[in-house]
This record gives sequence, C-alpha cells and structure tokens, in this order.
Amino acid sequence: METLRKEETRKQARARRHELKGRTLRANGLKFSAMEMGEGPEVVFCLHGFPDHVRSFREQMPALAEAGYRVIVPTLRGYEPSAQPRDGDYHLVRLAEDLLGWMDDLGVRKAHLVGHDWGAVIGYIATAMTPERFHSFSALAVAQVKNALAMFVRRPEQLRNSWYSFFFQLRGVSDVAVKWNDFELIEKLWRDWSPGWKWPEEEMAALKKTFRQPGVLQAALGYYRAIYALWSPTNWRTHKLMQSTVRVPTLALTGAKDGCMDTRLFDDMRKEDFPAGLRIERLQDAGHFLHQEKPAEINRLLVEWLGQH
Repeated sequence: METLRKEETRKQARARRHELKGRTLRANGLKFSAMEMGEGPEVVFCLHGFPDHVRSFREQMPALAEAGYRVIVPTLRGYEPSAQPRDGDYHLVRLAEDLLGWMDDLGVRKAHLVGHDWGAVIGYIATAMTPERFHSFSALAVAQVKNALAMFVRRPEQLRNSWYSFFFQLRGVSDVAVKWNDFELIEKLWRDWSPGWKWPEEEMAALKKTFRQPGVLQAALGYYRAIYALWSPTNWRTHKLMQSTVRVPTLALTGAKDGCMDTRLFDDMRKEDFPAGLRIERLQDAGHFLHQEKPAEINRLLVEWLGQH
C-alpha cells in the first residue's frame, strides 16, 4: 500500500510539472500574456521571433519542465493588443527592458534565457546590458553580428536572404502584401527558411490567428523598421549593445539548411567576444525553425547546456 501511495504521489508531481498554465506579466506599463510550465527553482525564459508567436516553444516546455525547470514563454511586445505601446516604440532595446521587467515582476533575480530569431537578438542585448541577471544564454538561428556591412561583404548570400527586411521598410505596401491571400507571405517565409519542413497545419492556423489581432502585423513589422531607423539614438544604443561582449555562457544553435540566416555566420563568431564561454552546434538537417523541426535534438542540447550552468 505504501508503495502504491508513493507511486501515486510521483504521478501527481509529474502531472503538476507538465501542467500548462497561463499568466500575465507586466513591464513598462504593458501587459503580456505568457505560457508557463514546471515548478523548478531555476527559471528559463524562452523568447520567440518572426513570423512566429508564443507557441513557438511548445515542444521545449515539457522537456525543460521534466528536467526540473520553471519555463516561461512570454508574448513579445506588440504581439497582442495589451502589449502594444501607444508610442509605437519597437526598438529592440525596449524588448530587452521588457524581459528585465518581467523578471522583476516575478521576483526572479537570475534566469536562463533561450531566444529564437528576434528572441536571440534580444538575448544578445539583454545579456550585454545585465550579464549578472543570467545563468546562461542559448541563441537559436541568429549569430551575433559585429558589423552588418562587413557581414554582407563577406557573406553576400545573406544580402539576398534579407530581402524581406528591406521590403518591410515600404510602409503600407508591405503591410498589405503580408496580409494578402490569408497571410500567404508568412507561409512562403516558413517554406524558404526551413526547406522541406512539413509544419503542423494547426500551428500555422494558430499563427495566422495571432497576426489577425488588431495591431499585431504593424507591431511585428515595426521591429524591422526600428532596426533600420538610422536617425534614432535609441537605435544607436540598440546596435551598440548587439555588438557588445557577451559575458554569459552562450550556446549558439544553427540549422545547416537555414534560408533566412546563413549558417556560415556562426563560423564568424569569435570566442574572445564570449569570455564566459561559447559553444556552437550545427544541425545538418534543419532550417531556421530548428527547435520546431528537430525538437528532440534541440531539447537534448538545451537540457545539457542548462544543466552545466
């Protein structure tokens, strides 16, 4: 009987670890919805990119929770009406400040950070701003770029890959184009960026539902417009932080078939820019959305990395 009770207790504890909960985070006068799983003493924040949303890390949450972490996946600034600032400020340094605000809101002094796409860029900025707030950083699909002009000269293919970011500067025209034919452009980007991947249809439907919310498309494109706002002092600060030394142990993950960010950009990352440690892993049969394409491999790497730090 005692053995049965212990087994039942273990089952209940495991069920609690895997329970998906919703919560509201607050930072900088905005409200952000988030998904949460796990009950561990150490917190892992997972930040999504574009064109993506809060469900991006649905495959990572159970694995990290099972490994003993409390996992929080927030909706980024602008990706829901309550998280859209009145001044339309989508400079990436503001998103890093949102992250630090969420940590303060939860009373989390130090956390692990996982970011994909824009989430990775936000991670480079946040870890440069306050390295003492992070145990580790895992950057998915986006390498740190010290000099964008030199990058395009050295990797001219990336100039072609980045066509969409230049197109998004055409205000009005690009807004209409992204929405055209039920967001067909989003599907094109997913196909081009992760060649051969057959994503779950229900996930694409959920993603389009996110982008149909008022203001979300304009906010998502606002990230690209802010990063090219060469006249903005806030953008100058953003770029300076993006190029700063990262004093947090960093795991950089790339898909060899990435059609968005050339995987060879990761070969240009210098270990001296990561004095706390840099590890680079390339998944040969994955593209830009590698954590969704190859969840078992990514989960193994993340659990191993977090466990070391």
